[in-house]
Amino acid sequence: MKQFCLLFFLFTISLQAQFQANGIVKDSSTNKPLPFASITVNNDINTISDVDGKFSISSPIPLSTFDVSYIGFIKTTVPVQKNKNYYIVVLSQKTNNLNEVLVPKENPGLTIIRKVIENKNNNNPQKKLNSFEFKSYNKLIVTANPDSIDGRIDSVFIQKSIGKQFSKIDSSDYKFKEIIRKQHLFQTEKVSQYQFHNSKLKETILGTKMAGFKQPIYEILAFNLQSFSIYDSSYELFETKYNSPIANDALKDYNYKLLDSLTIDGRNTYMIYFKNKKKRKASGLEGVLYIDQNNFAVAKAIMRIKGVLDISGTHNFKYIPSENLWFPSDKTFKIVKGKNDDDLKILGGTIQFDGDVEKDFKRRKKEASDYTYLLSQSNNFDIHYNTPIEIKKASIYIEIKDDAINKPENFWNTYRKDSLDSRSHNTYLALDSISVKKRIESRIRFGRKIINGYLPIGKFDLDLRKLFSYNNYEGFRLGIGGITNEDFSKKYRIEGYSAYGTKDGNFKYNLATATRVGKFSNSWIGASYTDDVREIASTSYAIDKRIFKLYDPRPINISTFYKYVSWKTFIETKIIPKTESIWELSHSVVEPKFNYLYNLNGKLYSNYTMTTAMVSLRWNPFSDYMQTPTGRIEVEKRFPKFTFQYTQSLPKIWQNDFVFSKIDFKTEYEKKYLNGQKTSLLFEAGYAFGDIPLTHLYNTSPNNLNKETIIQRITFAGKNSFETMYFNEFFSSEFAFFQFKHSFSRVTIFKKIKPSLVLVSRMAWGNMKKPEQHVGVDYKTLNNGFFESGIELNQIFKGLGLSGFYRYGSNQLPKFEDNIAVKINYVLNLGL
Repeated sequence: MKQFCLLFFLFTISLQAQFQANGIVKDSSTNKPLPFASITVNNDINTISDVDGKFSISSPIPLSTFDVSYIGFIKTTVPVQKNKNYYIVVLSQKTNNLNEVLVPKENPGLTIIRKVIENKNNNNPQKKLNSFEFKSYNKLIVTANPDSIDGRIDSVFIQKSIGKQFSKIDSSDYKFKEIIRKQHLFQTEKVSQYQFHNSKLKETILGTKMAGFKQPIYEILAFNLQSFSIYDSSYELFETKYNSPIANDALKDYNYKLLDSLTIDGRNTYMIYFKNKKKRKASGLEGVLYIDQNNFAVAKAIMRIKGVLDISGTHNFKYIPSENLWFPSDKTFKIVKGKNDDDLKILGGTIQFDGDVEKDFKRRKKEASDYTYLLSQSNNFDIHYNTPIEIKKASIYIEIKDDAINKPENFWNTYRKDSLDSRSHNTYLALDSISVKKRIESRIRFGRKIINGYLPIGKFDLDLRKLFSYNNYEGFRLGIGGITNEDFSKKYRIEGYSAYGTKDGNFKYNLATATRVGKFSNSWIGASYTDDVREIASTSYAIDKRIFKLYDPRPINISTFYKYVSWKTFIETKIIPKTESIWELSHSVVEPKFNYLYNLNGKLYSNYTMTTAMVSLRWNPFSDYMQTPTGRIEVEKRFPKFTFQYTQSLPKIWQNDFVFSKIDFKTEYEKKYLNGQKTSLLFEAGYAFGDIPLTHLYNTSPNNLNKETIIQRITFAGKNSFETMYFNEFFSSEFAFFQFKHSFSRVTIFKKIKPSLVLVSRMAWGNMKKPEQHVGVDYKTLNNGFFESGIELNQIFKGLGLSGFYRYGSNQLPKFEDNIAVKINYVLNLGL
């Protein structure tokens, strides 16, 4: 969702200074750009060229000259000329050329980096200081430099068999340039307070405003564009983590080169250039670290990834003599378009790129979006350290104050580093007007609802998941359902559905109502009534959010259901840190809709009454959360995650027939690699004891048809189901399930065919206590385990893929072909 929000602004919608000079630094002998050359001016402003040798100098006062230097080259002084803002600076070598070479062991850059790694804990503010707090002002814009855009109005011709024919006038660049002269495409500001104590860091957003929005899109405020600390073992750019160039194991991933020395805050620093050893595009970070020559702390850092997007992050630090420490002072993040051979399609729009491999590639005319970039700048102030700090609600990583979106203009004038220029003022005025005219907020709200499976209609959100489905018992299940939204009430909600099965000929119903009793914890108390059917022996966690799918393939072939009529009261809450839970008291009348009787002490039950208490809890101890005025959002999903559910029958209450307990548990782990691969692990277990019918035991999610041939058994694959296990083949009163998946990076076979290879292995063990109680069903147990492994080829063409699985172990079937399952996969890619 966060990527969706940022790309929406980046691709659908330069700070000004009194003096600005741009240019490029080149090697005189090769005419190739020199990356990370030092550019200094007479008022102590300094910068460096980027990896393409390009640089930009901004100064509040006019400049007469600026100096360009590079280790091994002759330093040159460039005179500033009136009405000239682009300079080609050519440097001559003194002794050695600076083409990248593998770093030998005696390389001084490598020696310096070893010292940096050794002294990390002494130089990391989050290790050296007991506590600190500061305020920060951030401004994020999406804009373009109007001087870079050719604003001519072109005549467009089309090629005919003889000559060319005039088609139309193209004024798009002219219009874009006129707009960008007056305003930015997008703009947001925020003022935050950062607090650190007891190894916990919290950001409290005191004020925020977003052009075009009365209520900001809170996910944008939670974007982790770049790491807070340069000393973390993983460095993050645009929500992608890379091994840090000063991680403990960084030397295996990076080459280092000493470029130059520079004075920062009156202290001498080394300039160390680093680059990932791998030669593939966008394989890792590259950039420059400025290292204090005395304590080997990072005094400045420039990090960059160049690929489809050209992404850079800069960290500046201020030296604190009393602590012998460099403390973060400001940081900058920038995204511009990189190069790619294929156009990028996102949410129905196409972003064009220049190819970068074919020599005879015909360069297209640049579009307006080629000049568009995102720039985020943060400045820290009011810094205090080693003072008593109490962090309230420390489990929340980001908290947005209720009044943050209603701050008066004098609040912003107090905290802005510089007053807004005319373009920034015009941005708020123009985008606010456009947002109202084009109903941007309503359209984004609509998009949010659709992605989560709801269609907003006035004060009611129609549940798209209830409209249509199919299974072997109900046939086509046609229905309608939904829930009231915030336009109806922020304190009360009503939800429900009704459905009809064309095969069983019965209607199903649900109606629920709830009221919110806690805003910060998002606690609700409510009641519901349900008359419906459910797959037998299926494990359902009440706290699990049902993911919206265009289709749900697994239930298509299920024919064994039970009917239940249930009354429930419940409490939903997030009051326990990093958890969400449901506490439920229910009374159900259950009727199996297949040939089954439950034998309890000689009495046969064809239907029964169950009164139970249940708690379902999800705990995400490593995730980060943002508290907004409208609720809590998981902004940084980290693993492992844990889900726990306990169900206890209540004897002699409300005509309850059985006494039993049921414990369910699962944990999920996911690891993403820098090369695009991903490993996923899932462990799930259940234990039921007491007198409990087969309908409420475990079937470990089978998904295979009992047909003669492999072709007849081809269906859609499930998410975490056994593809070679037949429906109703195994039942258990206790079980353990483990799944391993490893996804490789997508491989290009043809331009439109780029499958993703996934290796899958699943296994389960189980047991059935009191098997004599279950009459009428022929089944096996999992005492000797069940094993299957397979390969998925996902997204072969337009989301469609194929998978194959093989069943082995003690439950392997006599016929070889009966152990094989071939399935169709489908992955819906929204570009999120």
